Amino acid sequence: MAQFRGAFTALVTPMKDSGEVDYEGFRELVKFQITEGIDGIVPLGTTGETPTLEEDEEDRLIEIAVKEAGGRVPVIIGAGSNDTKHMVIYTGRAKKMGADAALVVTPYYNKPNDEGLVRHFEAAAAVGIPIIVYNIASRTGRNIPAPLMEQIARIPGIAGVKEASGDLNQMGDIIDAIASRKSGGFSVLSGDDSLTLPLAALGGDGVISVIANLLPAKVKALTDACLGGRFGEARKLHYELLPFTKAAFVETNPVPIKQALSWAGLPGGPTRLPLGKLSPASEAVLRKAMTALGIKNRL
Repeated sequence: MAQFRGAFTALVTPMKDSGEVDYEGFRELVKFQITEGIDGIVPLGTTGETPTLEEDEEDRLIEIAVKEAGGRVPVIIGAGSNDTKHMVIYTGRAKKMGADAALVVTPYYNKPNDEGLVRHFEAAAAVGIPIIVYNIASRTGRNIPAPLMEQIARIPGIAGVKEASGDLNQMGDIIDAIASRKSGGFSVLSGDDSLTLPLAALGGDGVISVIANLLPAKVKALTDACLGGRFGEARKLHYELLPFTKAAFVETNPVPIKQALSWAGLPGGPTRLPLGKLSPASEAVLRKAMTALGIKNRL
């Protein structure tokens, strides 16, 4: 099973002012990512506003992503649900439509026990496509601690984890207990842009990045430096990007990054309710961070 390593972009879903999905904008964004050298793309995740998308909209977004990637970079499709039956359907759709892997989030709201979590990911892996576990307790209400992740990692077909717990001790334990010992590879990818460097220093494999929507080449450069052991270069890039990284999360993701894309003249557009517009105070923070990076406001 291929190991997923490098800089991957958690893609936004561009919208028109009418609230409709901007499919051509999405196509443009995928092309931009590939041209800028990103290692892979991740549509239909949290950043893609999946909870508000209709299934026919998702189908078309997957079709565009797979077609435009054309095998040049891996396409990891978000396939999570808090209902195992629907998760299996979405994972099967990702496989059928040509994705390279599926990103399956910890079931949200239900707060499953350990047995339920293991069986959930067994069902995902049984579909027959590599599975990246998405651990983000801040959105799901349920963390996957290292001992339980080790159990899940033993399931054939589990290819890695997007770790967004924010707990470097836990990430280090996962790398030590699983990634460094599992034959066939197990990728540990940061789910937080600000932790790309420290996770790589612990032996991690890269990042699934939000800010790469706007700055794919910079995030790729940071990740390459980290994975190449060039930590002096990596630190410089980390601190250069850090103000924008903080600004991109000044309010709920993906509200700030979509605004930043729109200001930069790239496909972004509004978010769908219940996500509202960026507040004036947050706009000021975001504009300042973009100006510091030399990103011009094209609107």
